[in-house]
Formats: sequence, C-alpha cells, structure tokens
Amino acid sequence: MPVAYPSGDHRRRPSPPDLVVLAVGTLLVLAGVGGLVPPPAALALAVAAGSALAGVRLSWLAGVAPTTRARRVAWSRRAVALLDAAVLAAGLTVAVLPLTDRARRPSIVLVGLAVVTALSTVGLLRLPGRARLARPERLRRAVDVVGLGVSLVFATWVLLPPGAVPPVARTVTVAGAAGVAALSVAALAERRRRPGAALCLAGAAATLAGLAGLVVLLAYRAPERVHLAVVPPVVAGALLTAAGARLAATGRRLRADVLPATWPRVTAPAGIAALAAGLHLWAVGEFTAPAVALGLAVIPPVVLQELLTAAEHRRHAERLTVQEARLREFVGDLEERDQPPRTVRRLTPTDQLTGLADRREVLHELARREPGAAPGALLVIELHGVGVVNDGSGRPVGDEVLVEMAGRLRAGCQPGDLVARLTGDEFAVLTDIGPVLAYALGTRLLAALTEPYPLPGGTARLRASVGLAETAGGDPEDVLRQADLARRRAVQLGRDRVEWYDAYLEEQLVRRLDLERELPGAVARGELDLVYQPVLGLPDRLAVGTEALLRWRSPVLGTVLPAELLPVAEDLGLVGEVGRWVLDRACRQLAEWSEGGRELWMSVNVGPRELAAPDFVRRAATALAAYGVPPDRLVVEVAEPGITAELSTVVARLAGLRSLGVRTALDDFRAEHASLAQLRRLPIDLLKVGPHLVGAAGDGQCPLIEVVLSLGDRLGVEVVVEGLESADQVDGACRAGCRYGQGYALARPATAERVEAWFEEFPSTPRRMT
Repeated sequence: MPVAYPSGDHRRRPSPPDLVVLAVGTLLVLAGVGGLVPPPAALALAVAAGSALAGVRLSWLAGVAPTTRARRVAWSRRAVALLDAAVLAAGLTVAVLPLTDRARRPSIVLVGLAVVTALSTVGLLRLPGRARLARPERLRRAVDVVGLGVSLVFATWVLLPPGAVPPVARTVTVAGAAGVAALSVAALAERRRRPGAALCLAGAAATLAGLAGLVVLLAYRAPERVHLAVVPPVVAGALLTAAGARLAATGRRLRADVLPATWPRVTAPAGIAALAAGLHLWAVGEFTAPAVALGLAVIPPVVLQELLTAAEHRRHAERLTVQEARLREFVGDLEERDQPPRTVRRLTPTDQLTGLADRREVLHELARREPGAAPGALLVIELHGVGVVNDGSGRPVGDEVLVEMAGRLRAGCQPGDLVARLTGDEFAVLTDIGPVLAYALGTRLLAALTEPYPLPGGTARLRASVGLAETAGGDPEDVLRQADLARRRAVQLGRDRVEWYDAYLEEQLVRRLDLERELPGAVARGELDLVYQPVLGLPDRLAVGTEALLRWRSPVLGTVLPAELLPVAEDLGLVGEVGRWVLDRACRQLAEWSEGGRELWMSVNVGPRELAAPDFVRRAATALAAYGVPPDRLVVEVAEPGITAELSTVVARLAGLRSLGVRTALDDFRAEHASLAQLRRLPIDLLKVGPHLVGAAGDGQCPLIEVVLSLGDRLGVEVVVEGLESADQVDGACRAGCRYGQGYALARPATAERVEAWFEEFPSTPRRMT
C-alpha cells in the first residue's frame, strides 16, 4: 500500500512514518487473522494508526501559512480542516467498535459513514481551483458516474451472500456505489489539472468504500476476521487524503489542455461487471432476474460513453485544425517572394496561439523608425478577467478568448499597423497615424474589446485598459515603457479607459511606486507621526478640542500627507494597520493631556472602509480602556463623500460607537439636498462644514450655513466650521451664530509639544497659534 507524497515537481517515496504505519498495520492484520490479537482490536489499532498519522499532517497544514507557490492559488485552510475532521471521524468510528456491543456496531458505523461523507463532501468542494464545467463536460461526467455506479451496484449485488439482503446492506450498497463512482470519476478527471485534489478525491473514495463495506459485513454478521478486509481501504484513504492536501498546498498544476485518458472511463465499468459476473458464475452458477437486469443496465452507459468520447475527440481535432489553418494563413503572404521585407516581417507569426507578433518584433519596428519621421503611436492594451475565465471554464476556453481578442484587434486596426502580444493578457498596436487619431483608435478598440465574449453556456464581459505613447523616433525601450506607464495609470483610474503618457504622469507613477515600496513596514519602523489642530470656541477663542492629523515622516520620501498616503494604504491593504496605530496614539496623547487637567476632546479621521470593519467598535473600546480615557472625549470623524456606498454599515458602526459613549462627527458635509435628507439617518454628534457655506446667499435668501445650523439645532448636532483661513471667514462664521471653528486663521496643526506650549502660554485669553 505505498503512498507517495508529492512535493513541488517531483514525487517522493514513502516517508519513514508511512512505512512504520504500513508495517504496523500489516502486522496487526496478520495477527488478527492468525488469532494472536482479537480481530476487533487489530482492526481498531491498524485504522487508528493510519488515521492518526494523516490527521497530524492535515492539522499541521491547516495551521500553517501557505507556501509561496500556494499563494498563487486560492488555498483554503478551512478545506484542509474539514478533510482532517473527516479522516479523524473515520478513524474514531472504527476505533470505538471494540468498546461497544455487537448489536450497536452497525448503527455506529452507519452514523460514522454519514458524518465522514458530509465532512468530506464539503471539504472537497472547498479545495482551490475547482472550475465550472461546460455543458459537454458535465454530461460526460454524469454518464461516467452512472456507468461506474451501475457496474459497482451490479458487482456488490452478485457478490453478496445468497438469500435475503438486510435493508441496511441494500441501502448502503447502492448509496456507497454511487458515492464511490462520483468520487472516482472526479479524481480521474482532475488528475492532470489538480493532482492534489485528485488524490484527496481518491482518498475519500477509498475511505467511504471501506466504511460502507464494514457496514455490510456487520449487517450480515460476518466473522470478525473478515472485518479486517476494510483496513487497507480506510488506511490508504487517510494517507491519500493527507498526501493530496500537501500537494494542493504547493500550488502545483499540470497541463489542463490535453484530453483525459479514455480507457479507464470506458473500460472500467465493463471490466468490473465482467469480473463480478465471472466470480458469481464460479461460486453460484446462475443469475437471478434482478441480477440480470442490473447486468444489462451497464451496457447503455458504456455505449453512450463511447459516443461522447468520439465526439470529444472530434471537437479536439477540429480545434487543432483551426489553429493549424490560422498559422498557415499567416505563414502563407511569406511564400510570395515579391513582398517587401517590411511587410513580410509584419506578417511573421511569432505567437503560436494568436498568430501575432511579439515584444521583440515591436521593439524592432520601433528601432527602424528614423528620427524626424512622422510621429506615430504605440498603444499597450491589457485585458482584465482572463484569469477568471481560466479558473471558471478552463484554460482552453481562456485561450479562445485571447484568440477572439486578437481577432478584434486586427479588425479594428489598419492593414499597415503592427499588432502584437506582449505577455499573457497584454497586447500592443504600433501605428503610423498621429497621436490624436491614435487616441480615437484606442477608444474604438476599447469598445470592441469590452463587448461580451462567448463562453460554453454563457458569455463573459471583460474590462480593458489602454495606454498610449508617441513614438517620435525615441528609444524603443523608452517608448514601450511610456505606453506601459500610461496603461498602469488607466488601471489605477478605474480601467475601461485610454490614458495618454506625459512627463507629469511618469512622475506621478514613479512617486506612486515609491510610496508602495516604502509604506509597508512604516508603522514598525516608527515613521508615522501625528500633529494636532485645535478646535476653538468662536465666542471666546478657547480650545475645546483637537483633531489628530496623520503624517508619514519617510526618510526616503519626506513628509507624506494623508491625501497621498491613505489611497496607497487602501490599495495595499494597510488601512487597518495604520488606523490602529492612529487610534492608539491619539488615545495615549489624550490621556496625557487629561492628566494635566485639560478637558479637551480628540477627533480621529476614519475612512469608510476602515469604519466598516467588523471589529472597529471593539478596537475603539480597547484603546479607550488601555489608557483610561473617558469615551465622550473621543470623536470619530468620517467624511461624507465616501459613505454613500456603505451607508447602512456606516450607520451601524456609528451607532455602536455612540453606545460606548464615543462621539461621532460627519466631515466634509456638502449641504446638498441629498446630504440634508441623509443627515437624519446618521447617528452623529458633530457636523463639520466648509467655509464656503458662510456668506451671503443673495436674492433675499439667508446663507446656507443658517439652514445647516437650524437643522443641527433640531437634530441636537453641534456644527463646526473648518478650513477658516482668513479673518473675514472667521467673522462670517461668528455672525452666522457658529459656536466652533477650526482652521489656519485660528490655529495651525502642530506637534503635541507645541500644542502643549501654546496651552501653557495662553491659558485663558483669546489667542491664535501660528
């Protein structure tokens, strides 16, 4: 019963623990058969040893991070945990049999079989890489399962002892045959594309077959020595499951574009039925009517399998013929000796899938352009979503999408344009037309590429990004790099757009790349900092609170403000880490000021995505408790423009904060009609508006700030005017009746030490901090 543990790209021989378990199991089975050890004890110990070894390996896989290669697939610890539970449940089911009465053993194994079946099914469905099958594939697998299932039912039926069949044996025989058939067919189909999943499927099939056989043996009250026959399938199933999970964790895949082997699917049902029939004739000598009917039922699925296999091979041959014809078409305007060299080079197919030129040909054509020649343009195009098609429908379907895309590019370009495939899903078009016309060409190509792509059983809508750069006789590598930078900018701005390269764009992209490189680890390196801007009472100019403002003091990039820092943090998934640091540092500073007798509140800015995190309210409560800060001294601010998409979640989180006693604020309030209507839904205590609301409305109408103040009074919400940068704006806010203000005209953001010094210098008189 050798079990290989594949790792990486090679298969290993059984490890020492495997050999020990196999040796111990073999000795226990022999001892049980020879009467040296009670057969139930030998059965329990042999199965327990194999299940324990497999369970330890699966538990380790479920508890460790995936390997580097496994990060390329959607590795799921939950799937491994479920398979681990199934293996341990199978071992426990067999191990407890010697401790129970003989009359209760069939029921115990039946319950264990049901539990193992449920856990294995859910775990196998959660393994990574499972693709959505096309309709022909689903039909073929269904026929394969029916054929193998019927042959297994026939085999078990004719091999059962003559006479009345116990009801539980009849049920388990039919259900077990169907389950083993489904798992075996799936394992055979997945062995090339997902070898790890195939081993797990085979292991589950062996385990279920062993437990189902044990139920049948117990139902017939077979001798206890015969029960030892279930040790090999159960132990092998556990070890195969562990081996498959380990292989899946490496992320290894083999070729998926080859036809599956035909002979096991077609010949296995007939071979099983023939072998079972021969054994039955040798032992009994005649067939009953139900047995004859089951034997005849094997024939139709086998015939249908042959027809489907023939059709599958025919379709595969047709696809190969089409690809060969496409290559011949491009290699043929070459056989014409009178074509100019440039035309021949343009038509040379270097990409075997699409027949397009490659990156080298693009660079060669760019190098041929003379300095001072008429300006042309290079478009770099990326198609988004091909990977999803590959995962959902298979690599051959994804290749067909790429071929279709290449055809759309050719159809949208002029005959003299060079169309090339740079990488897997990136293409290029080199044209002699000017940049303005090239931009229009990019727009047309974008519209064509985003039209639906036909798939088996449906369509797919993909997105595209186009970057454009002028050739102008520049260095080929620079031109290609500039077009690619423009493509990246199109991706950053939301895709489905054409972006034009310019020098400022490159500066922005280089700056963005620098930010993405330096930001990870900034918290651990102690590079983040907070500055604080006081909020003053306008009537007396006394400080009532402060706002914590984030700064990144990068030794490489200098001081980075939140407007530039936070979008990068969101894209890198670092918003939670940065937000936790800000909340902790703000609460610590607030606690220090509170010890000095200053009754100030501290506001912290939180983005909608961070606020929507399920644990945000708990994090706020933990930070407050850690520093002994009264909850009403903390204010959580969220900007209004970003909450519309997640309004219900934002409302729930703000309500949770208020239940703790934390005050909430709505920043950047726009005072539009929709905003005013939305304000009633939000559980907030402070409303922050800009200085543009302060001023005369004209036409006999009152300033909009008065409308906001009136609404705030009715809702019990305080209004803070922020961004006050001139004395006129401050006076206008005072005349309108605003109680609180914030801005450079009142106090600038400063470090905690400078804010403390300002408090000490001007304890109670009107003041302005510069």
